[in-house]
Amino acid sequence: MRVLIADKFEQSGRDGLQALGCEVSFLPDIKDDALTEAIREQMPDVLVVRGTKVTEPMLAAGQIKLVVRAGAGFNTIDVAAASRRGIYVSNCPGKNSIAVAELAFALILALDRRIADSVIALRRGEWNKKEFSKARGLFGRTLGLVGVGKIGAEMIPRAQAFGMRVVAWSRSLTPERAAELGVEHKESPAEVARDADIVSVHVALNSDTKAFLGADFFATMHEGAYFINTARGEVVDQAALVAAMKTRDIRAGLDVFAGEPTSTTAAFTDDIAKETNLYGTHHIGASTDQAQEAIAAETVRIVREFKETGKVPNVVNLARQTPATHRLVVRHLDRPGVLATVLDAIKSEHINVQEMENIVFEGAEAAVARINLDRAPSQAILDGLRAGNADVIELSVLQIS
Repeated sequence: MRVLIADKFEQSGRDGLQALGCEVSFLPDIKDDALTEAIREQMPDVLVVRGTKVTEPMLAAGQIKLVVRAGAGFNTIDVAAASRRGIYVSNCPGKNSIAVAELAFALILALDRRIADSVIALRRGEWNKKEFSKARGLFGRTLGLVGVGKIGAEMIPRAQAFGMRVVAWSRSLTPERAAELGVEHKESPAEVARDADIVSVHVALNSDTKAFLGADFFATMHEGAYFINTARGEVVDQAALVAAMKTRDIRAGLDVFAGEPTSTTAAFTDDIAKETNLYGTHHIGASTDQAQEAIAAETVRIVREFKETGKVPNVVNLARQTPATHRLVVRHLDRPGVLATVLDAIKSEHINVQEMENIVFEGAEAAVARINLDRAPSQAILDGLRAGNADVIELSVLQIS
């Protein structure tokens, strides 16, 4: 199996892939047209990326079967194009949760103590204790979480260790689950903004969350509150955030930006970087040795499962619901050609198979096939299969939608 790694990736992961018997090509700086050409030349079965964009021309250039995003998200991959070509897309959720939560708290503390400004002043040869001795402190303050997935959940014990009250909203968060986590459940992001001294965002980027937090949200926040985003820049209306920084003294700690470069080194000319109320980092939330080693190990596990079983852990682009309306259940003797006969009969009526599994009983004498179809087969087809194939024990059709 050929694996092309088109991004920075730990040596332990490269060694692990080679130990599986994979032919590994490591091109950490390749991007865009050069990556498309490399795929065309090398014909990898698996493409591994971190922040590198994966486009439809790249997916069309070779014979890729699996794209692994060595990280938590997958918004840099054209998932729709992969799905059209039957290419699995997988990721490594939860492996960088602690690292991102640590950075989120670093940004909170840095904002509160104005650490970056203090360092800059010292490097200029200035001593200004009077200016930098002003801080609010975190003890007794309220942290508001928008999103309580794996990373958001890691924020909770850290906030509690600082003696903070935590309020939270997430689409999946119930009052019962909030009680288990020791946080106060809120009905909306606006309620979080209204009650919190500091808001930290931890939602995935998708069609529902693009520009999710806008002017109304920032208008609800306390004047002078802190806003932390280590998720994705696009979940925030950046213009609305900049306006709130200017007019309501909102102070922002951002690791992600709406228009950040796609390469690891580049010019960054976004005007938000000039705001005095901004403390920013370079989309480095997952960039700790611990997180990257864990992600590398998970990537190796994904490739191993795919190589050995054909199954893909953490796959993100399988249909949640297919067009199947009926399930044909075939109990049959485990003999060659039985299912081929059934599928030929289905094909003769132009019925499409959506999903299929065949379960063999102990002793390999009999099996049950479950075949999901986009419409019901005719009675004539069923009668013909029953009468014309002695290896078919029983047929039944179930309506599933």
